[in-house]
Amino acid sequence: MSRILMVVTAADTLVLADGTTHRTGFWAEELIVARRLLAAAGHDIVLATPGGRRPPVDPASLDPSVIGGDERAEEFRASLDASDAWLGVPVALDAIAHEEFDAIVLPGGHGPMNDLASDPTLGRILVDANDREALIAPFCHGPAGLLSAVDDDGHFTFAGRRMTAFTREEELTGGLGTNTPWFVTDRLSDLGAIIEDAAPWTSHVVRDRNLITGQNPQSSAAVAEAINAALSSR
Repeated sequence: MSRILMVVTAADTLVLADGTTHRTGFWAEELIVARRLLAAAGHDIVLATPGGRRPPVDPASLDPSVIGGDERAEEFRASLDASDAWLGVPVALDAIAHEEFDAIVLPGGHGPMNDLASDPTLGRILVDANDREALIAPFCHGPAGLLSAVDDDGHFTFAGRRMTAFTREEELTGGLGTNTPWFVTDRLSDLGAIIEDAAPWTSHVVRDRNLITGQNPQSSAAVAEAINAALSSR
């Protein structure tokens, strides 16, 4: 059994390009599906957020018109309603900053663009995990959290690494559109990451050594399966 740290946003809003405020949080499908598959494999999962605040769910991720119908919305709502034992009591990131985990998992939603992208504690955790070659697995907007990983010399830890994330095309056609304050793939690319996109809204996972990334919500299960496979081979 491996120890997994699942880092989830605590941000419930994001300021858009026009200065208005958009309600956000974590994307229900990503957190629920990834955690379910990792837990089923027998891993010990610790949920952490900045400040230990309860992570808010993005309302859009429970909207039937967005996620594919009433049945899926009810499934996700039921899963969240039954999740208080772990979702309601997250650990503060700074309380576990010096613990070692076998994998760090970062699901998305737009929330990470608000807090995780610039969280210094997360940055230290990611730099240490990468130095130890622990698995690091962000997906969808979760890779925004990688932006926090800058070492003492100001070097982006993941420069030159292959990865994927929610694409510009997906953001423009099914995300925040032209009101997006910034694009995750653009920021990562500007810092030297090598972005590998697939067709919009298709499951797509990229692995570069200990880094496993997924493109969108449709990639949630594939990311979790890649983590389970990587951990079982260690």
